[in-house]
Amino acid sequence: MSAALDLGFAGTPDFAVPILRALHESPHHVAAVFTQPDRPAGRRRRLTPSPTRRFAEAHGLPVHTPERIGAELPRIRTLDVLVVAAYGLILPAAVLDAPARGCLNVHASLLPRWRGAAPVERAIMAGDTTTGVSIMRIDTGLDTGPVLARRATPIGADETGAALTERLADLGAREMLDCLARLDELEPTPQDPAGATQAPKLTARDAVIDWTRPAADIALQVRALSGRRSAFATLDGERIGILAGRATEATECTPGRLERTAAGFAVGCGAGALLLETVQLARGKGRPVSAQAAANGFPELFATGVQLDVS
Repeated sequence: MSAALDLGFAGTPDFAVPILRALHESPHHVAAVFTQPDRPAGRRRRLTPSPTRRFAEAHGLPVHTPERIGAELPRIRTLDVLVVAAYGLILPAAVLDAPARGCLNVHASLLPRWRGAAPVERAIMAGDTTTGVSIMRIDTGLDTGPVLARRATPIGADETGAALTERLADLGAREMLDCLARLDELEPTPQDPAGATQAPKLTARDAVIDWTRPAADIALQVRALSGRRSAFATLDGERIGILAGRATEATECTPGRLERTAAGFAVGCGAGALLLETVQLARGKGRPVSAQAAANGFPELFATGVQLDVS
């Protein structure tokens, strides 16, 4: 078993926090935490610290928010390992070489599948039934470094992107602690590029529902984005967020047409229909509500024959 290590940690969003917490509670010493600078957030666009910064400050950990992490090279050279989890900024080669035992990354997929910024959402959108975490030694490529450990887990049939991300963060924390404990004996395994797929960063376009696609694909899109940048439709340009829905069979359906069925409100798709379960309107209080509650409050939006915009 490796001795206690002097660690640095680089992370930014909620995914990073369970991993930092596990390191903080371990025998290892977290000597420095690096996270992105405060960014504007919310409707008022107020500067807001990252979840990683909030955790670090609440637990008395030294936290640094450089615009460029290369400016922290003198500090990073004092570390045994720099642990990275969704930091969101590229680490230059000088930083990768600075810690005595390198930089290790917690990645939320079974590499080389889903390299990139959005592995959880892309896995669900693709209909994957299994995913996991990988502990990788970082190199200069995009998630191309050799892998020290992988841990697989099934994707629940109704599991959302937000829920799966939270679960993978906990799994990644345990795997990272195990790797640090066995660092002297682990042999990194090169990735097979033939099995690589890409998970590019989500954009606003990824959230737009195209009703000409099959209902099964749209249901996966809704699940993947629920709890984050929710999938949405529009009616004459007015946004209607779709937070939960399931695909149903339909013999005849017009893409984007809303129908009241025995099971509830359904929207026609390129194949089948999407039964709406939870929606979020841009009017009223703007809170998530059932499709039936939305219809009760705004019947002009939820009535048989209403034609949603088709991308």
